[in-house]
Amino acid sequence: MIMKNLKMLIEQTCKSIDFSGVVSIQKGQEVLFQSAYGLSNRSDKINNKMDTRFGIASGCKIFTAVAISQLVEKGVLSFETRLKDCLPITFSNFDENITVHQLLTHTSGIPDYFDEAVMDDFADLWKERPMYTIERLHDFLPMFQHNEMMFTPGEKFHYNNAGFIVLGLIVEEVSRVSFTDYVQKNIFDRCGMEKSGYFSLNHLPWNTAIGYIDEQDGNWKSNIYSIPIKGGADGGAFITASEMERFWERLLNNKLLNEEFTIKLLTPHIFEDEESYYGYGVWISKKNGEIYKYHVMGYDPGVSFHSGYYPRQESAITVLCNKSYGAYDIVELVEGNLK
Repeated sequence: MIMKNLKMLIEQTCKSIDFSGVVSIQKGQEVLFQSAYGLSNRSDKINNKMDTRFGIASGCKIFTAVAISQLVEKGVLSFETRLKDCLPITFSNFDENITVHQLLTHTSGIPDYFDEAVMDDFADLWKERPMYTIERLHDFLPMFQHNEMMFTPGEKFHYNNAGFIVLGLIVEEVSRVSFTDYVQKNIFDRCGMEKSGYFSLNHLPWNTAIGYIDEQDGNWKSNIYSIPIKGGADGGAFITASEMERFWERLLNNKLLNEEFTIKLLTPHIFEDEESYYGYGVWISKKNGEIYKYHVMGYDPGVSFHSGYYPRQESAITVLCNKSYGAYDIVELVEGNLK
């Protein structure tokens, strides 16, 4: 049950942080709250709408995990398959014992091309390697392929974008189709996610929000030069709020994976911090020892995103934003009033 004053609180918060995006709260099949704010295109003053597509950055790692799990379910791969046995690419300094499970849980120890623990600005990556050259998963390889391991596989959790690039390459190797085509056919199409996709920034479809970066002097710019021109296995898909909710519904009702592999995907495999865990491509939060929510999030320059499913409340919250900040503030507010 949503508190009666939640709508007012959301409106006040959106105004105070100059939120730009959409907020959707759903319980079962009932829509409890939906509203859009701000502009999808500032130059032409086009408003965001509930069916506007937004980039979700790392929020789409769960799609990669579902793709891998589907291939395991088919028996053409296993979670314990070693990287060297399923991907014929030379990784000069990688440990021979890295497994698919370790890549899925950020415990592989492979070098990352963008280490969020030591780097602040994702846009800095493209000063030496222009973002418009990053169109396929293979284009990321020179950024980490021959670097040294960070730690022994399985030693600890360390969030790793390159690990999901490698998982995407495994999907391509095993399925013999491009990663984005695989996800489109086996996830988006099966969920009826007709508006979702991995779109090139220089060829965005209609009704897609442009990501904006606000500067301290009051000026702003789009994020077209700050992220790869096309998303892939570690992030960069575009979705709508209703289609993200449809994804949760299909996933949790075993429409993308059978019950065994859905449970496997949503198992808290790795302890991260306090009551936060990681499954396969999904964060899992506990309260008092019980699962409180399954959730995904993504942050890029010009993108902030949170979406989660709350089992006890049978509710889903999705916040999409075409600015670098804002989504977390709204989710935190709603969670505090979710009964």
